[in-house]
Amino acid sequence: MQPADRFAALVAELAAEPGVTPPGAERGRGFGSAALKVHGSIFAMLTRERLVVKLPAARVAQLIDVGAGEPFEAGRGRPMREWLTVGADHDWPAVAREALAFVSRRR
Repeated sequence: MQPADRFAALVAELAAEPGVTPPGAERGRGFGSAALKVHGSIFAMLTRERLVVKLPAARVAQLIDVGAGEPFEAGRGRPMREWLTVGADHDWPAVAREALAFVSRRR
């Protein structure tokens, strides 16, 4: 399955969760306009054909250490500590649900 199709399936799965806004539901074309959000905050997005999620920095480091993903850079040359680029072999729904729970708690 192609990354865009995997992300579309993820959106379909999570869009019914309380407070979740699917991509394109809000106006704008800038950063995050094609992202899954909860209460207005991004928790998962498809960037460069890869799933990117927001998790606690320690969890991001742990997932990188076990090879489940890589640091996410937003084009500024340095990794963002609470963002993970998820590996293609990793369970996208599980890590996206983990990100959803993390971002929901921060509200």
